[in-house]
Amino acid sequence: MKISNKVQHIIDELIDQYEFSDESSRPWIIGFSGGKDSTVLLTLVWMCLNRLKESNPNYKFKRDIYVVCNDTLVENPIISNYVDDVLSYIEKSASEQNLPIFVKKTSPKLDETFWINVIGRGYPVPNNTFRWCTDRLKIRPTANFLHNQIDEKGEAIVLLGTRYDESKNRERSIKKHEVKNQRLSPHNSSPNTMTYSPIKELQLEEIWYIINTFPSPWNFDNSILFKIYADANSDDYECPTVVTSKEHKSCGQSRFGCWTCTVVQKDKSMSSLIDNGQSWLTPLLTFRNQLQNERNGGSNRRSTRRNGQVSVSEDGVNQGNYTPEYRYSVLKRLLEVQRKVQLSKPEINLISNQELIAIQVLWNRDLFFNKTVTDLYKEVYGIELLTNNFKSISKIERKILKKECEDDLNLYGLIDNLISIQESKSLLVSNYGLNNEIEKLIESKID
Repeated sequence: MKISNKVQHIIDELIDQYEFSDESSRPWIIGFSGGKDSTVLLTLVWMCLNRLKESNPNYKFKRDIYVVCNDTLVENPIISNYVDDVLSYIEKSASEQNLPIFVKKTSPKLDETFWINVIGRGYPVPNNTFRWCTDRLKIRPTANFLHNQIDEKGEAIVLLGTRYDESKNRERSIKKHEVKNQRLSPHNSSPNTMTYSPIKELQLEEIWYIINTFPSPWNFDNSILFKIYADANSDDYECPTVVTSKEHKSCGQSRFGCWTCTVVQKDKSMSSLIDNGQSWLTPLLTFRNQLQNERNGGSNRRSTRRNGQVSVSEDGVNQGNYTPEYRYSVLKRLLEVQRKVQLSKPEINLISNQELIAIQVLWNRDLFFNKTVTDLYKEVYGIELLTNNFKSISKIERKILKKECEDDLNLYGLIDNLISIQESKSLLVSNYGLNNEIEKLIESKID
């Protein structure tokens, strides 16, 4: 298949950088989202490795390449399932072709997931002025893997699928950090790390031409990716003018992200997916819109932040973290949406059991004992949420305790709540401030 001069130049440059320009064995790390740009980047890197192998049957690869995919745990389910399928093909094909390509999937720690922060701690959902999600859900998990590689190898090179053509802001950002006449640029936050943007000069039409024309080197069907973009396309997104068949008449550069994203005003890609037949996503979109509309409601917010700082607007509207009652209502609606979606997509979980248990821990530590996650789960699903492994005392022990305190039920309530707080030690949730929370509970009972 004929390769354009520009694409050939990128492959030649990749070969030179991999084999000749860099004498070290520092690994290459490719941030892979499964989208069009990272797919093209990995395709060209794969072609680079095959060229090196073809030139010398006994060639020994000098550096490993890690395909790192970050799962925020709240990705659009269609994209999440697609990416999981693609990663399995990449892993299998790289092994079969004896290429030094290794797949690594990262995700936020339990203590930093979206639902832990929103429902557990009461963080308002993100917006442009309080965009806490990017760091916790995306940057930290990948940075942890990167730092581990640097600790092991000493240095690393991160290959980016960014392009000038994406937007004027992206072009300015790339040019701001790149070193003139140099392929590699220092990473803006990670020491001993360089960045490399091989496809930065490719146009959107060229990206789609490569995807639609070149067979996937890991033997996946690229038409699936094209169809996802086509179904998610909105009228105001630019579409490629270079197509290779009648089926390639329309496709946008829609951006996929978290289905819970409230930073954007409207989730156009999910709306378009629904309009193009994925109606089962409707409850997710409705719930996401509710989170956005309810974000600044004073009745849903406390008058203080989690650190105790007063947060009330000039006109008297509370702007602190979410109240326990509102957090409970969000969890109830989330579980109801999950149950509804699972009627047609039983494999989809919008929140994990670990997160549910950790949320209960955080509610306990916020002295919110009036409602429990286990009772709510049973109300929605009709079955018990398995939490026995995290209980520090058994039901029999609790029954004995209650009997011994039958003359002072307030004392039983205090001990029971203290035990609930103490149980947080058995979970992967920070114990920071645990002593203070125990003291606050005792003081509240004494008062």
